[in-house]
Amino acid sequence: MNRILLSFLMAGFLLAGTWACKGTKTATSQSTQTDNSTAVAEATKAEPAEKKPQPADPQAKEPLPFDNSVRTGTLDNGMRYYIQKNAKPENYAELRLMVNAGSLMETEEQLGLAHFTEHMCFNGTKNFPKGELVDYLESIGTRFGAHLNAYTAFDETVYMLRVPTDNDEQFATAFQILEDWAHQVTFDDEEIDKERGVVISEWRDRLGAQQRIQQALLPLMFYNSRYAERVPIGTVEVLENFKPETIKAFYEKWYRPDLMGVAAVGDFDVDEVEAKIKAQFNNIPKREDPITRPVYDVPEHEETLVKALEDEEVPMSQVMMMYKHPTKKMKTKADYKSNLMADLGSSMISDRLSELAQQKDAPFAMAFAGYAQGMSRTRDAYQSIAMTKEGEMTGGLTALLRENERVARHGFTQTELDRAKESMLTSAEKAFNERETVESRRLVGSLVSNFLNQSPVLGAENRLNLYKELLPQITLNDVNQTFKSFLRDESRMVAVIGPKKEGLTLPTEEELRQKLAEIKTAEITPYEDQVSDSPLIENLPEPGKLLFAKEIEPLGVTELRFRNGVKVWLKPTDFKKDQILMSSFSPGGTSLYSDEEYMTAEMAGQIVSQGGIGPYNNIELGKFLSDKVVSVSPYIGELYEGVRGSCSPKDLEVMLQLVHLQFTGARKDETAFATTMDQTKAFTKNILSNPQGYFQNGVNEIMTDKHPRRKMIPSEEEISAVTLDRAFEIYQERFADGGDFRFFFVGDFDIETIQPLITQYIASLPRLNSKESWKDLALPSRTEAISQSFYKGKEPQSAVRLMFAGDFESNAKNRISLQMANQVLGIMLRENLREDKGGVYGVRAGGGSSREPKPTYSTSISFGCFPDAVDDLVAACKAEITQLQSEGPSEKNLSKVREIMTKEFAEQQKSNSYWLSVMTSTARYGSDPAAITARQKLIDEVTPEDVQTAAKAYYNLDNMMQFVLYPEDEKND
Repeated sequence: MNRILLSFLMAGFLLAGTWACKGTKTATSQSTQTDNSTAVAEATKAEPAEKKPQPADPQAKEPLPFDNSVRTGTLDNGMRYYIQKNAKPENYAELRLMVNAGSLMETEEQLGLAHFTEHMCFNGTKNFPKGELVDYLESIGTRFGAHLNAYTAFDETVYMLRVPTDNDEQFATAFQILEDWAHQVTFDDEEIDKERGVVISEWRDRLGAQQRIQQALLPLMFYNSRYAERVPIGTVEVLENFKPETIKAFYEKWYRPDLMGVAAVGDFDVDEVEAKIKAQFNNIPKREDPITRPVYDVPEHEETLVKALEDEEVPMSQVMMMYKHPTKKMKTKADYKSNLMADLGSSMISDRLSELAQQKDAPFAMAFAGYAQGMSRTRDAYQSIAMTKEGEMTGGLTALLRENERVARHGFTQTELDRAKESMLTSAEKAFNERETVESRRLVGSLVSNFLNQSPVLGAENRLNLYKELLPQITLNDVNQTFKSFLRDESRMVAVIGPKKEGLTLPTEEELRQKLAEIKTAEITPYEDQVSDSPLIENLPEPGKLLFAKEIEPLGVTELRFRNGVKVWLKPTDFKKDQILMSSFSPGGTSLYSDEEYMTAEMAGQIVSQGGIGPYNNIELGKFLSDKVVSVSPYIGELYEGVRGSCSPKDLEVMLQLVHLQFTGARKDETAFATTMDQTKAFTKNILSNPQGYFQNGVNEIMTDKHPRRKMIPSEEEISAVTLDRAFEIYQERFADGGDFRFFFVGDFDIETIQPLITQYIASLPRLNSKESWKDLALPSRTEAISQSFYKGKEPQSAVRLMFAGDFESNAKNRISLQMANQVLGIMLRENLREDKGGVYGVRAGGGSSREPKPTYSTSISFGCFPDAVDDLVAACKAEITQLQSEGPSEKNLSKVREIMTKEFAEQQKSNSYWLSVMTSTARYGSDPAAITARQKLIDEVTPEDVQTAAKAYYNLDNMMQFVLYPEDEKND
């Protein structure tokens, strides 16, 4: 719950200026709002008028290395290309078409048409008329949204495509698709008119408090710049009324080879791909005398821009400070060294803010800070952001100012810097160790950034070498001076954002300015870095006794059984270097506690975890682990409790020590408890003020009959009723009997190395022979028909959720049939609601089954739309369900789904997380280990009749539950 809310809150500060096209993925980039703008040439990107003398540092003239595994070139027509061979995932390639033009290039008559152009690339090209492009790609196993997508930002448009490389025809066709996007989009009049509704639906989906706050903050963030006038989604007036020749003019002017690049990363032969690119894209004619692509500045401003904003739908109070700076390009070693200094300073100030948030009566629930490049093409920014308790924004701002000023006056400490350097070096070493198994989608991003922003393309080896060379050269004074330069009165903005509600008053802009002035003369003492070098475990436990080991052949797993009752499953893999994943479970969970103690039991794992472990409180533990790649956390779920973890092989023993301490070294920390409770109250206090939170909570209450164990949002009274003593007791009860647990390890290890460590730290866990199991509490869950409307919010938008639930006969065939029915229906609904009707931006059909405490299924259809379109679109959903039930799936759609599932299953089998899940479920449910090898056979054998039967069983319209959110002004209509 907290993570979901946090994602929403953070999105408000990202100020989405990028708009995803054909799927669910949304990329984030620059955005804005304000007055007149000035186009400046590339050579004058907001540089100071007075040139400073070049430093004597020889690194200022030494260029950064370029990853020699990347081949680059420029075609005769000006198009640039990047090619890199990478074997993960096997038989796949990530392709990108980059266009160095976005919404900033629009005229007043074209507002929103850069983004609309992106949409039209999927709706008809020379070689793929109308909807044939998506249809073809799905037929070869490319999932719409996940593998096929695009985004439009202020400065660029990027198209993303993942395709197979083991089929020559399909791979060649992928490059044809990129070429079609580059210069052969048809802009059919009928398709344009159909797509208007889709893009306007996307505009509608983004309405709400976040969008309103964004519109108010953009003039401060991007003061007096064109960015403010060119938010990529555009205006509804233009989207509804533009003429086809207007969008064609934008495409013709800015989609040209000298502003384009192609990137290809994947499992292929580099020479062959280079030949394909040259043959394919040299066909695009070179433009004669093209207009210069302008670069737009974000001007400096002397005055600090201040804003206090309130909104009825904002769920949490927030404080934001931004210090804008001319962008710093990284071309030389000196540039890179300067960037490392900024990263080190950002890391250390964020650690200080995190530490402050964990203290008693903390001034904020959460805070972070850092220097980020790429706020715009000419600006970087240092930001400090905090989520505060209700009514405490002034205190939160004061705390942010104080911590920044503390560093400006007194600097960081040497121990902080040493720790930050070690952490940074550890990260680079991990990337180097993983270089042979890193996924192509992670590599292609740096190539896109290089084309668009001239960001360096180093590669893991060069990066590690640079860290080893440059980090030792960076002194404490270097970082302190760098950080001090972040803070300046010029080009600064401060904003506070809070809920608009009775009895709550935001600080005035004058009060905020007063705080900015007061901090200059405030008494601030230096920071004291409290560190400890105590071992995690002072006296190592006596190793346990291995009873026997056996092989589970179908899974490639070795099972170890120990005298204390623990069973351990081990699966060494080479899927991802430098990664080991671990999980464990024991039956019981919160089901063993009364309704009155449920909240305490449910929070016990989080409460104890926040207290630290063994000799370290949580703050000290973070410092101790800063140079290690390891994470361990306990959980207490409804039916099971356990410990999850991950680590680098070099930190395996540390991970196992942490696991051991979860059972034997839990801490009761009053300060951590008080902080956790305060943060929980702050995060949950105003969720219902947000329409989506209100809607989700309302649906949940109806589906669960408001049962206390199924509440989405606990009340302040329920949170206050949780006590540390009882939470600690419950935690100890759940983890008292280590012998009742089963552990699973998968990843980069060998049996001979890991077995002695497991014998020492896992086989030595205490044994009580408790033989516990979870209880079936027979909690209510609605399955019969209902129709319920909710009214919340002031924007013209509705959310629709159609739900189906009931008992389920759980077997592998039924689970596969249900999954395929969901995917087939999803394709049908997308084609109808989005492509044909233009009534939604996205629609999802999904769900699944659970086996415990009893086998049940739950499926749903969800989408957003205009309020007056609800009835029509719900009727369309019912019609598609009825068609699937009466006629079964089309052979084309079933073939698409089968191909997608086949390719995804092949890829999943080379993932550590997938095998961890397989081992856990096999052990938990007592499944036949050989069943996993039969999955592909089941996919191949599912018939149209199986999917039709599943649609009848799991989308029963007689038992459909319909929930609709309307804006408040619709309530009395």
